[in-house]
Amino acid sequence: MKKLLSIFGILLLLGAVILGTHTFVQRKKNHEIAVKPSDAVTNSQNTEQQQAKFNKTKYSIDDPSSIWVIANKNRPLNPLTYSPSDLVEVGNNQQMRTEAATALTTLIAGAKAEGLTIQALSGYRSYSKQVTVYNNEVSKYGQAVADSESAKPGYSEHQTGLAVDVGGGGCGIEDCFGETAEGKWLALNAYRYGFIVRYTAEKQSITGYRAEPWHIRYIGTELSNEMHEQNVTTLEEFFGL
Repeated sequence: MKKLLSIFGILLLLGAVILGTHTFVQRKKNHEIAVKPSDAVTNSQNTEQQQAKFNKTKYSIDDPSSIWVIANKNRPLNPLTYSPSDLVEVGNNQQMRTEAATALTTLIAGAKAEGLTIQALSGYRSYSKQVTVYNNEVSKYGQAVADSESAKPGYSEHQTGLAVDVGGGGCGIEDCFGETAEGKWLALNAYRYGFIVRYTAEKQSITGYRAEPWHIRYIGTELSNEMHEQNVTTLEEFFGL
């Protein structure tokens, strides 16, 4: 009888230990769940930390010779007649600054490796050339349309030597380029080579220009990758302009 009582007592003790352990573990799990921040908060914190790490002042957005210079309808180049000193050929008698030209060559090779053909159609434009381009647009389509499609002299990215209009897939500087295999590839992969598709339909209210799937702007892979990571597509938004 004493032996049975002893066994019963041991079983009760084991049961109490198991129950206590289970309760402790469950409470700990509940506590961890309660104090764990939501995924939204975590992602927000990670984004803020990432933004804090990136140095937005590494290059000037005002100096026309900077690869981060921002020229738009409200930000003219200074001086208005700026001309880069390191222009080189990129094909089709077009020119870009040396660093941008090297990146474009690599981009074209990347597209070729995928069986696609991309070529430069309009690169650097001088101040005087932009005068002609802009005035022609105004005479053909009127001031309002011209301003949605063409920059005023001194306000054009083409004048920096960092922008280029490209074509391929049987389409040149036309809306159809965005529907070609080349245009779709460019939209997805330009950032890998330090470029962004500068003007998209979704951001017309920000950039001031209608969609131009053929117009890409060199900003360097450091910035293009950062913008891609943050899912920001315009320089105006990224730099808070």
